[in-house]
Amino acid sequence: MKYSFIIPVFNRPDETEELLESLTQQSFKDFEVLVVEDGSDLRCEDVCERFREKLSVRYFFKENSGPGMTRNFGVERATGDYVLVLDSDVVLPPDYLAAVERELTAAPCDAFGGPDRAHPDFTPTQKAINYAMTSFFTTGGIRGGKKKLDKFYPRSFNMGVRRTVYAELGGFSPMRFGEDIDFSTRIFETGHSCRLFPEAWVWHKRRTDLKKFFKQVHNSGIARINLTRLHPGTLKLVHLLPSVFTAGLAFLLLVTLAGLAAGCLHALWALTPPLLFALLVLVDATRAERSLSVGVRAVAASFVQLCGYGSGFLRAWWRQCVRGKSEFEAFKGNFYK
Repeated sequence: MKYSFIIPVFNRPDETEELLESLTQQSFKDFEVLVVEDGSDLRCEDVCERFREKLSVRYFFKENSGPGMTRNFGVERATGDYVLVLDSDVVLPPDYLAAVERELTAAPCDAFGGPDRAHPDFTPTQKAINYAMTSFFTTGGIRGGKKKLDKFYPRSFNMGVRRTVYAELGGFSPMRFGEDIDFSTRIFETGHSCRLFPEAWVWHKRRTDLKKFFKQVHNSGIARINLTRLHPGTLKLVHLLPSVFTAGLAFLLLVTLAGLAAGCLHALWALTPPLLFALLVLVDATRAERSLSVGVRAVAASFVQLCGYGSGFLRAWWRQCVRGKSEFEAFKGNFYK
């Protein structure tokens, strides 16, 4: 067996069914599937059972312990040379695994990952959130694009690792947020090879509304401080940009409000930079998605992405780096919601 798919699940039987169905369509067939239920109330055991004639699928149930520990549980029971970690809210195109096989045949490596896309059937909000998480204007292109400002760190929604390397590194840590970046960083720190596979992409549903999206990126901002303390020297300029954007936006809003309170309408000019950014996102997202509706939503999603991450980063920086407090999490149940 060459590949083992590891899928942690919590209360998502419908999404698990979509993912398993996409796995039945893979053009490359040498793989097994391990679905690990992390203490769910809504179990997907019946879903897995329906696919046993189509897939080499194994189902496990365990007490809830978080995403990292659940992936480790699955990898410990895998038999493939490589383990492919997926989130349950992704769907694979038919040639996903064939693309992985081509890349590894051409140039073997110890770890890899691929980008994500929005499926044409996704809601406008999901497409807008996908834009906000992958656009150069919001994330600097570091989340799987060919043009990026930083080296590629695989994310847990689409990550592959040689099983012996996974075991050597001890798998994922107990961190609830940022655990995939911690793992990717340890891959680099121990001298193992890691690459982006541009054609091994997935459709990724991400969050379904802006409130849930804010919680996700706010936690990611907090996690960046935790990761910086764990791995000194890994903080890059691109990681600081959302906090600069957030602080700058807050300052411009205060200037505008103070000016208007003093009866100075010229204070509205202070809003020119964020309005120009909004126009840039509107045009780019509308062009990329061929939809003005998605473009408008992408403006909102981009501000949520930058301000959510930036506020989480600044909050953790103030609490941990300035006040010397311990690590914390803002929305502890958000991984599955």
